Amino acid sequence: MTEPTDATGTADTKGTTELGATVWLTGLPSAGKTTLANALADRLRAEGHRAEVLDGDEIREFLSAGLGFSREDRHINVRRIGFVAELLASNGVKALVPVIAPYADSREAVRERHRTEGTGYLEVHVATPVEVCSVRDVKGLYAKQAAGEISGLTGVDDPYEAPDSPDLRIESHTQSVQESAAALHALLTERGLA
Repeated sequence: MTEPTDATGTADTKGTTELGATVWLTGLPSAGKTTLANALADRLRAEGHRAEVLDGDEIREFLSAGLGFSREDRHINVRRIGFVAELLASNGVKALVPVIAPYADSREAVRERHRTEGTGYLEVHVATPVEVCSVRDVKGLYAKQAAGEISGLTGVDDPYEAPDSPDLRIESHTQSVQESAAALHALLTERGLA
């Protein structure tokens, strides 16, 4: 007798056939990525889905400690996160990834890994203007950059390559967190992932 498999052909040893997926939320610092990911995770969990938020700050502390903010280090960090996200998603988890990921080639490498593995993937651009982000300034980064205490702030004095054609673009400064989460949930449902 063979193990039942899910839609990706993965053995289903836990009695579930739920499809996982990675939702990659990219945007500037203080754009609202983590807030949106947490709101969506709450909604998915309330519906009985397994959902995990892979917060960029926590990943840097526990998985990518020692990496700096050079282009190469950022690329390594994004690929590591993409690996973990795909692993979770291929095992039936909704992996929600609120990470700046400023370079298009890094994000494309993550998308390609998911495509190769046959794992669902959505790229969401949380398209909050830098002027709004600098007012929100959740971590005080914009203030530190303006005071000359730090440099290399993404979107200010370091590049951010906004996605040309994301699966969804959310302007968090024009709608509530719940409206944004509902739009993202609707896309997951439309794609058969929620």
